[in-house]
Amino acid sequence: MTPFTLPGFDLPKFIRETLAEDLGEGLAGGGRDVTSESVIPADARFTGVMDSRDGIVVAGLPLAEAFFRHLDPDCRIETLVRDGDKVAPGTDLMRIEGTARALLTAERSALNIVQHLSGIATKTQDYVTAMRGPGGNPACTLLDTRKTIPGLRFLEKYATRQGGAQNHRMGLWDAAMIKDNHVAVAGSVGEAVRRAREGGVERIICEVDSLDQIEPALAAGAHHLLLDNMDAATLAEAVKLVAGRVPTEASGGVNIWTIAEKAASGVDYISVGRITQSAPAADIGLDFKPL
Repeated sequence: MTPFTLPGFDLPKFIRETLAEDLGEGLAGGGRDVTSESVIPADARFTGVMDSRDGIVVAGLPLAEAFFRHLDPDCRIETLVRDGDKVAPGTDLMRIEGTARALLTAERSALNIVQHLSGIATKTQDYVTAMRGPGGNPACTLLDTRKTIPGLRFLEKYATRQGGAQNHRMGLWDAAMIKDNHVAVAGSVGEAVRRAREGGVERIICEVDSLDQIEPALAAGAHHLLLDNMDAATLAEAVKLVAGRVPTEASGGVNIWTIAEKAASGVDYISVGRITQSAPAADIGLDFKPL
């Protein structure tokens, strides 16, 4: 097994806590898989195949493997595709052989994470394809957002990378993002940016929702402009005003039907919350066969 590591993400803790939730550890009568214990003999062994019923971009297989190996360290796993691969409906993703009780106990947790992350990766690639396709902009880069499920951000942002996006901020700590509420409290766009610069922030992203905010934001030292809820024509005008001084990003009102037109405005980036917030789970199953 190739170690799966993400900066800031504790895989062993995630595996333990997810399985503990499913097993009901700490609850009255919990801490066990009553179905497997009562139905499956302790010495039974199963083989199984995880397959995709949809055409998907795969993400999360190393996590599935970690769930199975946590409960059966000696199980045999053959991974047939890699995260980031685009596969057709009916593709086998993984073969598994091991102790039946352990594999059945881990099954739901393993499938849940692969279904969820593959759904995000697939939705992300759909947006990348639409953004760079006919009428779009091949040079534009898709960004994700902080619209993630609490506790799953590192994994969900990993999945967007598998689908072809680039991570935006990982959290509140790695860049300043000055939005309308910050501006309202600070008094103006320029004042908000100035305060961030004086506070020693190395990377300042500033949201502007009108063309007249662009020059004050740049004059105060913004490093990146987020052009919020602008139509394609206004975005093109904003890009012309910025004239390459800082990267530009379109955000707000972006969906699969509007992204190409917004990308064609010449912006460097487009951020989309839908790729994490609204991605449906992929249809992936695991069918066991007794040895």
